Amino acid sequence: MRIAPVVVQHTTDGSSDSWADAVLGTAVTHNDPAAIASSVAFVGLLDELLSIDSTPMPEWWVETFLRRAEPVEGNKTKYRVRGAPIEQSWSGSLCQFIEKFVLASRGLTTLDAAENWYSGAYLLETVPTVLHILMHHSSDPEEAIVRAVNDTKDNDTIGAIVGAAVGALHGESAIPRRWVDGLLGRTVADVDDRKLFGLIASAEGDTNRQPDEP
Repeated sequence: MRIAPVVVQHTTDGSSDSWADAVLGTAVTHNDPAAIASSVAFVGLLDELLSIDSTPMPEWWVETFLRRAEPVEGNKTKYRVRGAPIEQSWSGSLCQFIEKFVLASRGLTTLDAAENWYSGAYLLETVPTVLHILMHHSSDPEEAIVRAVNDTKDNDTIGAIVGAAVGALHGESAIPRRWVDGLLGRTVADVDDRKLFGLIASAEGDTNRQPDEP
C-alpha cells in the first residue's frame, strides 16, 4: 500500500533502481517472498499503467501481476488459506493462489469474491481482492475505490492500492473533486500544515509552488 512513491521517484531516470527500492522498502517491515514479489509486481504494473491510453482487458491485471511476481516469489514458500470457504486444504504460493482463484472469480461481486477468500490483512486475501476489483471496475475509478473501501475488511490497504492503480491509469482528473476539495494535507496528527501538497508539488517538479499552498 505504500510502494507507489517508488514509481514517482524513478519515472524519469530510466533506472532499474526502482526494483531495488521496491525490495528494500518492503523488506524493512515485510521480509517475505510473497510481500516482496507483490511490491515488485505492483511497481511494474503502475509503471505500465502510466503509459497506457485505454483501460486494459480484465485478464491483463492478473497476467501482468503474475508475469512480474512469479520470478521473484518462486514456489518454495507455501501459504495456507485462513478458514475461507474455498478449498480448506489448499496450500501454495501467492501467485499460484491468484492463478487458480482470481480469474475464476470473474462475474462475482466484490462482496462475493471477498467472501470466498476473505479480505483481511493477509496477502492471500488483500492481493486477490485488489486484482478482482481492478478486473471489474478499473474503467470507473470512483466505483473501484468505493468497492475497495466499502466491500472489504482491510479497506485502508485495499483502497490505497486500488486508488494508486486507477490514479496511474486515469490521472488526477478522474478522482471526484468532492473527495479532494477540503483535504487538509496534514503530515502530523492534529496539525493542518498542508505539507502534503508541497511534497506532491515537489514530486511533480513544480518548484514555483510553495509547500503551504493547496
